[in-house]
Amino acid sequence: MNHMLPKNTTAPVEQFVPIAALDSASIVAAYRRWANVYDTVFGGVSSWGRRRAVSMVNRLPGTDVLEVGVGTGLALPHYNRDKRITGIDLSAEMLRKARERTRRDGLSHVKALHEMDAEATNFADDSFDIAVAMFVASVVPNPRRLLAEMRRLVRPGGNILMVNHFAAAKGPRWWLERAMAPASRRLGWHPDFAMDGIFSPEDLAHIEAESVPPVGIFTLVRLRT
Repeated sequence: MNHMLPKNTTAPVEQFVPIAALDSASIVAAYRRWANVYDTVFGGVSSWGRRRAVSMVNRLPGTDVLEVGVGTGLALPHYNRDKRITGIDLSAEMLRKARERTRRDGLSHVKALHEMDAEATNFADDSFDIAVAMFVASVVPNPRRLLAEMRRLVRPGGNILMVNHFAAAKGPRWWLERAMAPASRRLGWHPDFAMDGIFSPEDLAHIEAESVPPVGIFTLVRLRT
């Protein structure tokens, strides 16, 4: 599939506008609060999605992998050692935990960990074979800018992977997610985040998506570049 945005263009990207918009400052503040307890509070519930995404990365061709929103580095030990992992995150506190994990566990396949805005990185075009974002799409201020940046960074023939919570279309969960939405800034993520908040209709026609066990609250999405 062709890139929707050609490399090195400045074409406008439609923005997702949730009930309570996030900004970089609120995201940094939220994850400063979460950093010391993130693994305990979220590590278990997110482990299935992380393992599923990393398992797919390990099966895909290519060695240069960008993990967007690497956080405390929970996924880093699970990549095959023939992959070269670069991680980025906006939170210095979360990255400190990831660096500690990398040193403690001797993760020699982790090439670098950078404090960086996922919507505007410093990497050159076509720097990676795979870009993977785990539980990030509903965190960033402008999800479609995130996707456009991931497209810019992934080589033709590569893969973009995302695992995320996407809002239900109806039913009790829809009501709960909408009720939680005003707390987005405090939580640091959008409970009401819908799949079309990041993917265009063309993308939605081409993505491969699978529900992640055990209860299917998360979805793993693959988009070929």
